[in-house]
Amino acid sequence: MANIQGLFRIGRDAELRYTPQNEPVINLALAFNYGKKADNTSQWVDATIWGKRAEALAQYLLKGQQVFAVIDDPHIETYKNRDGGESSKLVGKISNIEFAGTRPQQAQQPRQSPPPQRAPAQPAASLADMGSDIPFMRAGHGAAWRCI
Repeated sequence: MANIQGLFRIGRDAELRYTPQNEPVINLALAFNYGKKADNTSQWVDATIWGKRAEALAQYLLKGQQVFAVIDDPHIETYKNRDGGESSKLVGKISNIEFAGTRPQQAQQPRQSPPPQRAPAQPAASLADMGSDIPFMRAGHGAAWRCI
């Protein structure tokens, strides 16, 4: 299976929406640069994140944020543009995403209100006892964040 992987810049804030089957999804506009420094060209990719990961990451995926992503099943989709003509775009599904660089200023405070208060969780006896519902963790003392 083909994939695209690299360092991308988010082109607009992520917006969480739900399918008619109530499945969460985020659509992201991602840009990556290629070519020689003097001829730097940007390629845009419309990519999606599905499920609980989409719900957990939506508030952190802001315009300008730099991410490393692996996009599976990249393909060209055609559509009718505003002028009635036919246009095409590169699309795919994000299978892995990691935060890179510094966070945009807007990300210092979450955009959405915090989730409702829950009962305090009991501490896990070990790392193996922890669930996989942690959306990301800090990967050392740098600017990198890793999604799991």
